[in-house]
Amino acid sequence: MAASLLLGRQGILFGLRLSSLNKCLLAAHPCQEHVRHFFQSPWILGVSPLKVQMPALSPTMEEGNIVKWLVKEGEPVAVGDALCEIETDKAVVTMESNDDGVLAKILMEEGSRNVRLGTLIALMVEEGQDWKQVEIPAPDAAPPAAAPPATHSAAPSVVAPAAPSPPPPPQPAMSGPLRLSPAARHILDTHGIDPKLATPTGPRGLITKEDALNLLKGSPVPKATPASVAPAAPSPAPTPAAAPPPPGSRPNIPPLSVPGKPGTPGTFTELPASNIRRVIAQRLTLSKTTIPHAYASIDCDMAAVMQLRKHLAKEQIKVSVNDFVIKAAAVTLKEMPEVNVTWSGEGPQALDSIHISIAVATEKGLITPIIKDAANKGVQEISSNAKALAQKARDGKLLPEEYQGGSFSISNLGMFGISGFSAVINPPQACILAVGTSRAELKMCEDEQTLRTQQLMTVTLSSDGRLVDDELASRFLDKFRANLEQPQRMALA
Repeated sequence: MAASLLLGRQGILFGLRLSSLNKCLLAAHPCQEHVRHFFQSPWILGVSPLKVQMPALSPTMEEGNIVKWLVKEGEPVAVGDALCEIETDKAVVTMESNDDGVLAKILMEEGSRNVRLGTLIALMVEEGQDWKQVEIPAPDAAPPAAAPPATHSAAPSVVAPAAPSPPPPPQPAMSGPLRLSPAARHILDTHGIDPKLATPTGPRGLITKEDALNLLKGSPVPKATPASVAPAAPSPAPTPAAAPPPPGSRPNIPPLSVPGKPGTPGTFTELPASNIRRVIAQRLTLSKTTIPHAYASIDCDMAAVMQLRKHLAKEQIKVSVNDFVIKAAAVTLKEMPEVNVTWSGEGPQALDSIHISIAVATEKGLITPIIKDAANKGVQEISSNAKALAQKARDGKLLPEEYQGGSFSISNLGMFGISGFSAVINPPQACILAVGTSRAELKMCEDEQTLRTQQLMTVTLSSDGRLVDDELASRFLDKFRANLEQPQRMALA
């Protein structure tokens, strides 16, 4: 009994001492609470970012190029402020900010090309946050976890049937130059397989398509090629062509094209394609493969227009022949609204406005800025608008609304001496007018039986057969010629 009491008393004293020791330790280390807040602070976890992604700045844009950043890291940004200049498929457009904050990190530097839509190009943080501690998201990438298990699982199957000492990798069967067919070269290059491992069965040691496929069946992974090809090596009988070809034999057929070596047969030079070039190629292919083009040409007498230009020049009013063509086309569309249509997926759509697209050649490709409401404008106003839009197009500063939504296109190559040509329709528009140069021709006057000189200009209308048939196109050209040969008609329309 006495022993039990003694043990109980000692246990109580030990517990009291342990409690006092814990209090001392807590008093001696008051920084524990600060440590907890330290690890929970944004400095460790990072500041949550506002993502800035590559936007769609035109209807046909799929990717863009970062031309120039207008804001540096750490600078404040407000809604509507210009962030950077982006080259779209049409022009260089300024991207504006959609949030207030501070630009924290630029992920796509100036000069980045072919940036897909939705790609993260920069990070912002809210006002008052430390932009230097912005949390950078991990790049989106496909998980490579599937590859290592396949390698480890395939290792036992390859080593199991092998002898105690694994066989060495096969050596190239040919010491001379390889001869591959085009199909075989494409298959082996695509899968990264050494062509020296193939056993040629073609004439004069040519590696055929079947040889490449047989090698590919035995080596689905390039790294496993030596182990998988080894059992299949003895199957075909060695051919006499495996020996080096004699001196003076013909070269490899076909020769392997290598970039960067000018002057060598079979070489080429890679030229980077701009976004504008890519979109032009896509739209031209779409136009010629989906639109039934119909063509009609007519000659217009430009004597009245030339005479009027001389009178205007005396009054310091400078207008071009193309300005009269634009005005005549717009007035003709106003008189014949059945031609002012476009084609959509559901069928024809009649347009209420007359916006003329004019083709302008730039260093990066062809672009078509729009002269809006051309039928309601004078020739002088059309001239000033055309000059301003053409300069902006060459400088790459066209806004999206300045080249989207046209109803009728005009392409003029007369200044290059082209007498006549046929242009490709710009979908979803129904027509495009190709204008050639003017030429002097002698014509017999029936009433006076005399010769007089005419300034004739050939125009060719490319029309969508689904919307503008041949009869409608002929009536349009006839009325267009009447408006152009008698400029006073355009003022009365």
